[in-house]
Amino acid sequence: MTWLPEASAHAAKVDILLAGLLLISLAVLGLVFGLMMLNIIRFRVGSRVPVSQETVAHKSWRFEIGWTTATLVVFFALFVWAARLYVVGFQPPSGAIQIYVTGKQWMWKVQYPGGQREINALHVPLGRPVQLLLTSEDVIHDFSIPVLRIKHDVLPGRYQSLWFTATKEGAFRFYCTQFCGIGHSRMTGTLIVLTPGGYARWLGQTPASGSLATRGEALFISNGCSGCHVSQLYAPGADDTVRAPSMVGLYGSEVTGMDGRRLRVDDAFLHDAIVHAGPVRGLAETYTTRMPSYHGVLGEEELAALIAYIRILSPSRPPGMGGSAASMREGD
Repeated sequence: MTWLPEASAHAAKVDILLAGLLLISLAVLGLVFGLMMLNIIRFRVGSRVPVSQETVAHKSWRFEIGWTTATLVVFFALFVWAARLYVVGFQPPSGAIQIYVTGKQWMWKVQYPGGQREINALHVPLGRPVQLLLTSEDVIHDFSIPVLRIKHDVLPGRYQSLWFTATKEGAFRFYCTQFCGIGHSRMTGTLIVLTPGGYARWLGQTPASGSLATRGEALFISNGCSGCHVSQLYAPGADDTVRAPSMVGLYGSEVTGMDGRRLRVDDAFLHDAIVHAGPVRGLAETYTTRMPSYHGVLGEEELAALIAYIRILSPSRPPGMGGSAASMREGD
């Protein structure tokens, strides 16, 4: 069932949920107003229906409890259904292409794993999961692609994640749906869904200033990160328990926070650790140095590149100066 244009499997599920919510709400509304009208007509002035004091005072608790329970169960089921769709929307499958989208008054800046960049345009392949990592450079924005039925606030200094699988070729509009200043109405862009072959050709024809991981490696060195994390990165096997933790194999692992909770090291964790040094405070006692905050030092595009570099580091692929990191193409 299609009321509006849709271009993802998620869109159809959202439409069915909204249709179910609308029909159930109309049914409840019709029942309530129907009973009201029935009683208005039945007990109107001049009606011949006998009304005694006992009839007016009589109540059926079974009816009240049954009515309340039935509506509670129905709407709780709708809540569970909607919550499941919401949660699934933030859990991308493995192998999803990660694309960074940064909101700025008044444009959307897009970065691809291979180093390609564009403004107010987003190219994705047909039939392949795509994860969007969203952040803002200034104020709160809101990223919305109506045909995919996805929408999320974009907050400054934080990563928000959405994913989708496009099911229809074509060009579709996306918008900022949070008033963000006088140029808010101009903050739109175009989602372009290509066949896998067409997407590969577009990547090959679009200029790229090195992959995100390559740029991230240069930033890792130029910003002094290698001063504390250098031993395990460029001398695998060395003792690295004094200055700072090793970045090799860190992405995707779990660490223990100050409150004892196990935290997964993902893009949002690394972003907060670099900008605010927040999630890593619980690990600071293990090392002689403390992670400084890079708030205001690195822009969002630079943070995306630095995180992309850390993500590819693994024990089986030790990095080299301009070596393996430079040659990797994520998402291709």
